[in-house]
Amino acid sequence: MHRQHNNSIRSWMIFVATAVALSAIVWVVWSLATHRDILPSGASVHSQTTVSVGLTDAPQSLDIRTDDSPAVERALLGNVYETLVSRDEHNQLVAGLAKRWTTSDDGLTYTFTLRSGLRFANGDTLDSSDVVWSLQQIVRNKYVGADDLAGLKSVTNPDATTVTVTLAHTDPTLLRALAGRAGIVYDQQAGMSTSGKAADTVGSGPFTVSGFAAGKSVTLTRNERYWGDASAAATVTLRYYGDDKALVEAARKGDVDVAMPANAAAAAGLAKQDPSLTVASGTSTSKVMLAFNNDDSSIFSDQQARQTVRYAVDAKSIAASQADSAGALGGPISQLEPGYEDLTSLFPFDQGKASQMIAYFAGGTSYFGVINFVVPQDRADLGNTIADQLRAVGLSVNVQTVDDATLDERIANGQYTMALTTMDGTDDAAVFGSSDNRFHYTSGSAQETYAKAMAATNDDAYAAAMKTFAKTVSEDAAADWLYTRKTTVVATSRASGYPTNLTDQYLPLGDLTIK
Repeated sequence: MHRQHNNSIRSWMIFVATAVALSAIVWVVWSLATHRDILPSGASVHSQTTVSVGLTDAPQSLDIRTDDSPAVERALLGNVYETLVSRDEHNQLVAGLAKRWTTSDDGLTYTFTLRSGLRFANGDTLDSSDVVWSLQQIVRNKYVGADDLAGLKSVTNPDATTVTVTLAHTDPTLLRALAGRAGIVYDQQAGMSTSGKAADTVGSGPFTVSGFAAGKSVTLTRNERYWGDASAAATVTLRYYGDDKALVEAARKGDVDVAMPANAAAAAGLAKQDPSLTVASGTSTSKVMLAFNNDDSSIFSDQQARQTVRYAVDAKSIAASQADSAGALGGPISQLEPGYEDLTSLFPFDQGKASQMIAYFAGGTSYFGVINFVVPQDRADLGNTIADQLRAVGLSVNVQTVDDATLDERIANGQYTMALTTMDGTDDAAVFGSSDNRFHYTSGSAQETYAKAMAATNDDAYAAAMKTFAKTVSEDAAADWLYTRKTTVVATSRASGYPTNLTDQYLPLGDLTIK
């Protein structure tokens, strides 16, 4: 009996062991067949820190494919979704999901080599087939970023880690486009969802979305299957406030660990008031400028009239006096963009010269008529300063202060003579290289130099050509570029790992933590 009992136990143990082994084999086979990761990354050993970040631009959805709002891109790009090419805090292109790339001598073929061990948050393997499929889906469905792929001729994947992109014509901005929405790699197996629900945001980044309240908050949770270094914080919650005043007050009260006000002025003096807070500044690619209506019916269709204003306005002192200024500009390309050159010396402040140029016109100042100067409400003081400088040389200026929506509408409809406005983003200088732009600016020389830039076959040639283009446009006084905007971060002194540059548009939070 005893021997029989032992045999029964032994048989049962063999059966259990066999079942477990078979189950493990089935799991491995299924994982390989479905391209899923077999084991999680073991992130349980990592910090369980939670961090809250305060912002004012709340996304209304999480659909980064069709929602063209900068807010959803700011929240998700680099955190939940990753791109073929990436960019660092100085706006330089760096390895993303592709660890390297080469460009053919004629600039028409780009070959990307993917990193090894890539996977999505759901465990699916990320390989070259996902890259090809993603690019095809963006173009076919006209998702946000599709316009940046207009020159795409073909995209192939000769093997699992190689992607070849062929263009119909040169496009030296392609790599930068692939560092934005056009370069997001989606999971082909999971398919495309435009529901905007947190559960449908399957990316390859260091976070997943675990919670979303439209207009209020986005909760990012560490992606335990992340292929790279695990996020420093286990959870980052993005909290949204109605305006900068409410946001800064939340930082002062400790309701958020990090705050990023839209306007640097909101944080002025905060660190002195509360030594537990740190105020850090960075640089954006956003430009504050005087836009001229170049329409044939406007005085500013005349080059000399535009140049007159540039001499009459003290751009350097304006840049030095504005709380959100990262430095005087002088041209259409900011300090963190390819082709930047300091062009502030082209039109030094010289009201005597401005008066001489006005005298060139028959009737002098009366020839200019009344300049209807449209100014946004939050820059009313700056608008009045500029108007006073123009009045000092005898020009008649009618300042019209409006809300942002009205400002955009007035510019779009050409209902202004001059406007104080902002241009955002890398490569937005292109607007001056076409006759089809909202400022009605047309210049054969500008279009020619821009066309040469777009024909460049490598990054160095493109940057050099854009430098020539920027100088051509600035000498022609297509606008008066006053300064580049500053970005501001208010944080508890215990916070570290937060970015400072470009935070108005790109906010990777993988290194963010609290001590």
